[in-house]
Amino acid sequence: MAIYLVGDIQGCYSELRALLDRVAFDQEVDQLYLAGDLVARGPDSLATLRFVKSLKQSAKVVLGNHDLHLLAVYAGIKKVKEQDKLAKLLAADDVDDLMNWLAQQPLLQQIGNDDAYMSHAGISPQWNLQQAIEQANYAQIKLSATNRDYWLSAMYGEKPDNWQQAKTEEDRFRYTINSFTRMRYCYIDKRLEFHNKSAPLAPSSKLDSTKTNQEMLLPWYELSPTIKKTTWVFGHWAALMGNCSVPNIYALDTGCVWGKHLTMLRWHDKKTFIEQSHLKSTK
Repeated sequence: MAIYLVGDIQGCYSELRALLDRVAFDQEVDQLYLAGDLVARGPDSLATLRFVKSLKQSAKVVLGNHDLHLLAVYAGIKKVKEQDKLAKLLAADDVDDLMNWLAQQPLLQQIGNDDAYMSHAGISPQWNLQQAIEQANYAQIKLSATNRDYWLSAMYGEKPDNWQQAKTEEDRFRYTINSFTRMRYCYIDKRLEFHNKSAPLAPSSKLDSTKTNQEMLLPWYELSPTIKKTTWVFGHWAALMGNCSVPNIYALDTGCVWGKHLTMLRWHDKKTFIEQSHLKSTK
C-alpha cells in the first residue's frame, strides 16, 4: 500500500489523472489524501468531484475555502462567480449527492497512523494538536447537521481573529473555518491575518524591530509550537510553490490552476511528482 498526497486541484482533473496514472495508483490498495480546494477556477470541477467521490474510502479529503464556498453557493447563501467555472457542476443531475458527500468531509486528516496531519491551510498557532482535533470535529458536526445552511452562513467574516476572543458557538466555528481553510500569515501575537497572499520575502528569524505586534506578520508555521514535533501537510498558499522554512512541513499547492503545476507527494519516501498545468493560463 502506498499513500499519496496531492495539492489543490481546483478542477484540474486531467492533471490529477495524469499524476495517478504515472504512479500506477490502485484504489484497491493505495490511498490518496487531497489537501482541499477540489473545485473552482479550473476547467472540470464536476469530473474532479465525481472521481474523488468514486474512490470511496481510498480518498481522504480535507475541505478548503473553495469547497466550503461551493456549498454556500449551492445552498443559495452566496452567488456563483463566473470565474469559478461551477455552472456545469451546479447543473449536474447528481449535484445533490455530490454536495451531500462534500459536506461530510472533514477539515483535518491524520496521515495513516503517523504523527502527521493534513489540513487545507495549516493549524492555528494558538492551538495545540488536541485543540485542533477537537475543533475540526466540532466544525464537521455542524457542517454535517440538518441545519448546515445556518453554519455555512455563519462562517463568513474575519472576526474573531484571536482564539481567546471566540466566546460563542458561532465565533468558535468561524475561527475554526478560517484557521483551517483561509490562514496564511499571522501577526506576531498569533492573531490571524487574511489578506497577504505573497510568499515570505526572506527568512523571518530577524524581526523588524520598528514594527509592533499589530503590524508584523509571520507565516503561521513559524509561530506554531505544535509543528515543532508534529508533521503537517497543507495546500492553499500557491505563492510558496512548495517552499517553506520549516523542515517537517510540506506545502503542496503549486498553482496548477494558474498555469504552474500540480504536486503529489508519496509519503513513505517523500518523493514528489509534478504534472505541468494543461492550461496555458487561467483568468
